[in-house]
Amino acid sequence: MCGIAGVYHFNNSKKVGEKEILKMRDTLIHRGPDDAGIYISKNENVGFGTRRLKIIDLSSAGHMPMADTAKNAWITYNGELYNFKELRKELESLGRRFASQSDTEVILNAYLEYGPECVKRFNGMFAFAIWDEKKKILFVARDHLGIKPFYYSFANGSFYFGSEIKAILAHSDVKKDLDENSLSYYLTFSCLPSPHTLFQGIKKLAPAHYLTIKENGEIKEKEYWNPAAAKKQNGSEEYFISETRRLLKESIKSQMVSDVPFGCFLSGGVDSSTNAALMSEALGRPVETFSVGSKNFEKYNEFKYSRMMADVLKTKPHEILIGDDEMAEFLERYAFFSDDPSADQVCLPLFYLSKLARDNGVIMVQIGEGSDEIFTGYNTYLKAINLYNNLWKHLEKMPDFLKNGVFKASSLLKHPRFEFHKEYLRRLKEHQEPFWGNAIAFSDYQKEKLLTDNFQKRISASSYPIIENYYKEIKEIDDSADFLKRLTYLEIKHRLSELLLMRADKMTMANSIEARVPFLDHRLVELAIQMPSELKIKNGTAKYVLKKAVSGIIPDEIIWREKQGFATSMSEWLKPDSKISKRLTNIVMNSKLRERGILNYDYVEKLISAHQRQNVEHNFRIWNLITLSLWYDYWIG
Repeated sequence: MCGIAGVYHFNNSKKVGEKEILKMRDTLIHRGPDDAGIYISKNENVGFGTRRLKIIDLSSAGHMPMADTAKNAWITYNGELYNFKELRKELESLGRRFASQSDTEVILNAYLEYGPECVKRFNGMFAFAIWDEKKKILFVARDHLGIKPFYYSFANGSFYFGSEIKAILAHSDVKKDLDENSLSYYLTFSCLPSPHTLFQGIKKLAPAHYLTIKENGEIKEKEYWNPAAAKKQNGSEEYFISETRRLLKESIKSQMVSDVPFGCFLSGGVDSSTNAALMSEALGRPVETFSVGSKNFEKYNEFKYSRMMADVLKTKPHEILIGDDEMAEFLERYAFFSDDPSADQVCLPLFYLSKLARDNGVIMVQIGEGSDEIFTGYNTYLKAINLYNNLWKHLEKMPDFLKNGVFKASSLLKHPRFEFHKEYLRRLKEHQEPFWGNAIAFSDYQKEKLLTDNFQKRISASSYPIIENYYKEIKEIDDSADFLKRLTYLEIKHRLSELLLMRADKMTMANSIEARVPFLDHRLVELAIQMPSELKIKNGTAKYVLKKAVSGIIPDEIIWREKQGFATSMSEWLKPDSKISKRLTNIVMNSKLRERGILNYDYVEKLISAHQRQNVEHNFRIWNLITLSLWYDYWIG
C-alpha cells in the first residue's frame, strides 16, 4: 500500500523538476511512512514519486518506483494484487524475469506481456502509473470497484496525478479553486461522483477504467470491466448460496497475504463477524479484532455483539470509545486527510478504529464494506423496492397535468418534514427515477432553497444527470433488469466507490494502515448482481442468500439480529445541550464559503433550528455543510 504521484509533460518542452516530484510525493507520507523513491525518465519528461507502506516483500527489492529487469518500463503503484503468485508463474513460463517477490513487479511484467488489457487478469485493489520507455506511453489504471483512488489533472500539455489531490496541488503549475458545478453534486450525494472533484480542473479516474497518453497528445480512456456485463449465471437457490460461500471463503483467505501483522474490524454484524470467523479459520488461530463505540450514548454501541463474536472465536479484542474530545480532535484533522471530502459520519469512528489498530502494531485489516450494497442489506433498499412496486410504477402512468397539479398542491404542506414527500412528487412530475442513492443529503427540491438565486443562475443545480447516466448504462447493458438490479448497479457504480470506499481509504491511510475489502472481490460482485432479486430478499428477509451462506460459520444470533448501522452520535452532538453543538454550527455559519454567495444561510439556520427544536432529523444534512465548510476553509478560503 502506498502513496503515488507524478508528472508527464507529453505535449510541451517542459522538464520534470526533482524538487517538484519530491514535494508532491511527500504530501503523502501518511500513506507510506516506510520508504520513499523517485524516478525521472531519460529525457526528463516523466517523473514518479512513491511513498511506501511495506506489506508484501519488506526488503529493499520492493522499493518503488520500480523498473523491469530490462529497464524498459517503470511503475509507481498503490494497492495489493491477491493473485500475483499465480500470475507470476504464468509470466515466468513466458520468459519474464523477476528480481523481487513483490506484486508490483508482477503488474509491470503483466503490462509488458499483455499491454493495457493486463488489468482484466488482476484480482485486487490498485491504482498505478506505468511509463513505457520503449513505446513512449503513459498507462494508468484504477481497480474494478474503485477501492484505491487515482486523481489527475491535464493542463497545457502536461498530466499530473496522485493518490490524493494534495499531491497534485503541491505542484507549482496547478492552481486551486472551487468547481461550483461539482459543489452542487456534493450537496446531493455527500461525495463527488467520478470524474468530478471539488477542485476546478482536477478529476478522478472512474473505477474499472484506464488511460493511455502518448507523446503526440493522443489520450484514450476505456472501461475494462462492468459488473452488469458479466456472464449470466443461472441456478437454484442452493447454487447461489454455495457459490457465495465458496467465493467469500476464497476471497477472505487470498486477501490475508501479508508480511506484516493483520487484524479485522469487528462491529458484531454479519459482514465483520464473517470476516473475523473466516480469517481465524484460515489462520488456524484467532485473529485480532478492533471495535468502536460511543462514550456517551449507549444506543449507538454494538459491543454486546462484537464481544459475543470475539468470545466465540477467542480473539484478542481491542475496543475504543469516542466522545466529545475525539470529535473535537477530528474536526481539526478532517480537512487535510479529506481533500476529496466525504460527508459520511462513519469517517469519525473509522478514523479512530484505524488509529487503534496502528497503536496496537496492526498494519493491515479486513473490513466488511460492500456487502450491504451487493446483497441488499439496508432497510432503505426494501422501502425503495416497496415504494416502486406498490405505488410508483402505478403513479407513473398518471397524465402530466395530474402530476403537476399534485405537486403544486403539496406547497400547502408547510412543516419541514414534508420536504421528503415534495421531492418525490417533483421527481414524479419530471419523469425521473425515484431512487437516487442511499446517502442523499439535499434533494433538488431542497437545493432550490439552499442555493442562492444568483448561484442557481450560474450553474445547473440539478444532480439528476449523474443518476440518469447510470440508469441509462444498465438499461443498455441489460434492458430486462428489474428495479432491484438497477438500484444495485447505481449503488455499485456511484455510492460504493466514491463514498464508502473513499471514506475507508482516506481514514485508514490517515493512520498508515491498509484496509482490504473481501466482499468486493470482483467475481463475488459479478455473482451478486446476477443473482435473482427474489433470492436477495426472501420472505421479507434482506441479504437472504448471504445469511444462508454464512449459516454455521457465525452464530444464528448474529445472522438474524436486527441490522444496526455503523452510526455516530452526530444527532445528539448537534442538539443545544451538547458541549460541542455551538462549535459545529459555527463552522458552517462562519465559514469563508459564505463570502461566495452560494448558500442561503437563512435556510441553513432554519435547518439547524428544525433539528434542534422541532425534532426533525437533519444531522446528515448539517454534517454535509460542516464537512464542506471545513474543506473550503482549509483548501480554498
